[in-house]
Amino acid sequence: MADHYEVLGVSRDATTDEIKKAYRRLARELHPDVNPGAEASERFKEVTHAYDVLSDAKQRQQYDMGGGQAGFGGADFGGFGDIFETFFGGGGGGGRRGPRSRRERGQDALIRVEVDLDEIIFGTHREIEVDTAVLCDTCHGSCCQPGTSPVTCDICHGTGSIQRAVRSLLGNVMTSSPCGTCRGYGTVIATPCVTCQGQGRVRARRTVPVDIPAGVDTGVRLQMPGSGEAGPAGGPNGDLYLEMKVRHHEVFSRDGDDLLATIEVPMTDAILGTTATVHALDGDVAIELRQGVQSADVITIKDRGVTRLRGNGRGDLKIGVQVVTPSKLSGRERDLIEQFAKSHKQPPPTLSHFQQGLFAKLRDRFLG
Repeated sequence: MADHYEVLGVSRDATTDEIKKAYRRLARELHPDVNPGAEASERFKEVTHAYDVLSDAKQRQQYDMGGGQAGFGGADFGGFGDIFETFFGGGGGGGRRGPRSRRERGQDALIRVEVDLDEIIFGTHREIEVDTAVLCDTCHGSCCQPGTSPVTCDICHGTGSIQRAVRSLLGNVMTSSPCGTCRGYGTVIATPCVTCQGQGRVRARRTVPVDIPAGVDTGVRLQMPGSGEAGPAGGPNGDLYLEMKVRHHEVFSRDGDDLLATIEVPMTDAILGTTATVHALDGDVAIELRQGVQSADVITIKDRGVTRLRGNGRGDLKIGVQVVTPSKLSGRERDLIEQFAKSHKQPPPTLSHFQQGLFAKLRDRFLG
């Protein structure tokens, strides 16, 4: 059997481009539509088979190592793969239904967006900068220079595939493989767009308006259909996914749809009771501290938490109380406290079972 390199007229260290150029030159000369002779037809089959092997890196490596010369009585049975494809639906005339399209769906894109805790109470609007593939403004996805268009491949005549006969134990079998000249598209872009180099899309930075819904949390992904990368050759855009990250807040933390905070209460206010106005994430809140309020008590303000992501209404604002005991007293203050202690004699401190109160849990969340 003739050597594939000799058939194409190239050296064994020829590059892929050199092999392709040699094949295209010979194919134009030997194609049955140009040269209908029997000898030219047989030669065309040899050239096509040689190119199919040498243009594929894996097949070429196997061929160079002797794997493509499996012999039986001097015959070449390197086409077994094509034979199986023919009988099991991968090759032959029924495996490919015409040329494949250059237009493909673009890839999905994922970006991470950081938002503040107060932004997710009612939701917010953002203008997101995305660096991605967009439709080429010069060729508008045609991949060709303006004023030109793809031309029908002169090798496969627009079918996108090449028919060839493969010798086997079963006789000659006709197989079909993608055209090496047009890569199965059926057309060739003779004058590619200089802006996108024939891709129909370019890399660019664009602004995407995003309405971030209320109630999102860290790890939530928002899907924006059709806002991802533009597809090759004017293909449809992929989707854009936004992965949310809620920034840490110095005062408030989150427990589901509830907001958690701590209020420090002077000992005297805890004893006598008082009212206070505190600034929440969505405005001021008036709270009432009853007489004798204790550390770890929780004051709940209904419907002042986070708006529920999937549902109606809002969570609650829960404020844990921390009673602050003064560490330094004047002489006068100490006398008053001692008089108070004598009039409210309490039993001495005793040990009891350790309990993890709600306030300690809230404190742990802050520290975590």
